Amino acid sequence: MAKVSKNSRVGKRTANAGSGRDYVKVVQSIKNPETGSYSYKEVMVHKDKLDDFMKDK
Repeated sequence: MAKVSKNSRVGKRTANAGSGRDYVKVVQSIKNPETGSYSYKEVMVHKDKLDDFMKDK
C-alpha cells in the first residue's frame, strides 16, 4: 500500500465544518472576595460568538 500525503487530505476539511474545530476554550479567573483565592472557570465558546462573550464579561 502507498502512503497518503497529508496535503491530499486538504480537500476533506470542508467535511469537518460542523466539528469541534469551530470552538475555543475560554478560561476565566474569578477571585473570591472573602478569601482572596482564585478559581478558574472553563467555557467552550463558538469562535463566531467569542466577541459577544467577551463584551458581556
